[in-house]
Amino acid sequence: MEKKNKHPDYMSTRGERWSYWSYFVGQNFSYALMVMILPTYLLMVGVDVTKIAAAIFIVKAWDAVNDVFFGIIFDKVKFKSGLKCIPWIRISFICLAVGSLLMYLIPGGLSENGKLIWFIVSYILWDTAYTLTDVPIYSLVSSMTSNLGERNSILSIGRIFATGAAGIAFLASTVLVSEQVGLGFLPVAIVLCIGILLSMIPMGITGRERVVPETEEDSYTIRGMLKYLRTNKYLLYFFSGYMISGLLGTSGAVELFVSYYLFGSALFSTLIYVIAAGPMVLVALFMPKLLQRFDKFKMYRNCTALCVLIGFIIYFVGYKNITIYIILALLRAVPFAVVGILGLTFTPDCVEYGLYKTGIDARGIAFAVQSFAAKFNSVSQSISLFVLGLFGWATIEAASFAELETMNITQSAAALNGLWITYALVPVVGGLLSLIPYFLYKLNDKDIQVMAKCNSGEISKEEAKTQLSRNY
Repeated sequence: MEKKNKHPDYMSTRGERWSYWSYFVGQNFSYALMVMILPTYLLMVGVDVTKIAAAIFIVKAWDAVNDVFFGIIFDKVKFKSGLKCIPWIRISFICLAVGSLLMYLIPGGLSENGKLIWFIVSYILWDTAYTLTDVPIYSLVSSMTSNLGERNSILSIGRIFATGAAGIAFLASTVLVSEQVGLGFLPVAIVLCIGILLSMIPMGITGRERVVPETEEDSYTIRGMLKYLRTNKYLLYFFSGYMISGLLGTSGAVELFVSYYLFGSALFSTLIYVIAAGPMVLVALFMPKLLQRFDKFKMYRNCTALCVLIGFIIYFVGYKNITIYIILALLRAVPFAVVGILGLTFTPDCVEYGLYKTGIDARGIAFAVQSFAAKFNSVSQSISLFVLGLFGWATIEAASFAELETMNITQSAAALNGLWITYALVPVVGGLLSLIPYFLYKLNDKDIQVMAKCNSGEISKEEAKTQLSRNY
């Protein structure tokens, strides 16, 4: 029997919320495999780093088509059940797990070109599967409840689960493939893929769609979609900044090699994660209270600026003094946690604004833009490897860091300098540039709540205009 809600004004049940958060665990196990761990794996399969960079860039072309067209399909398809999100969620579990595992099955005996072809095909399959999971789950929150506070809580806690799952997957994988343990990448991928299935299935069972917008959804063409994006300027502002920052977020792709070559062990990154976990947990615990006191986007933007400032200091201080590096990493963990938790909680706000402004319920397109942005940011892998190639990075073929250690493959001073630039400087430049569109974003929590009430028919458009803080 479903327990009574602690929040009587919430429309969703406790079981729904836990299943929603669990879904992000599986999704981010997959994301960790394909974004955080994959670059290290690819750098150890015996393929030239610049060719890997080119291959990653090629598969992003599919992203440009995949997400856009699924957004249109999502808005057009009508299931007999009348549901919009849950049917897509129910067919996405196996697709994501299989797509994630295929990448780690590259046969060692293939030629360099054969390995590149395997990578491109398997990455496209995973990319398509990820879209099947991403667009419906974020769109679902708008169907679960019209209560903005409840939505913010569900999404922010969901980001905590997502960040935690990605961190756990990365930490566990780092330890297992490190020179101290020496496990291969494939066994790690199999375990995580099992976790993907187990954690994503509950949402397909307990999920409910109860909020239906007053306005009927339109049928979209490419031209109609582009017109909608032009009218929903805040969707463009936010994701412009998000994509600039993500595109230059090159640190994750080389983190294990930074730990191994610059700090002496592949496990060093694990130490940093553990040290930073305390501040990040505190931020996560207090996030609901913070959201009650501070405007969500202002907090996000200010913390982005703080990350940029500390990041510049880290780059210029360098990696020679480990103690100072650890202290700075600890300080950056607090604003970084805020940015990570709030990162993708703004799309529903932009959807509400778009519906209020245009009368069009384009959730599918809005969340397809979000999915595209999240995956397009993985082009940072290509940029990371391309930069390494410019500095003369030596090709490596090894099953684990334990094997790499026995091979004693060294890198030149120029390559190590390029490694530090890729890790510490490029992401900071991206964060700085992202602040430009962020300062154009003017939506605030109070106005979004008014728009949500108007969109659900609780108040009229005329009443909404009198309650808004500005003319939208």
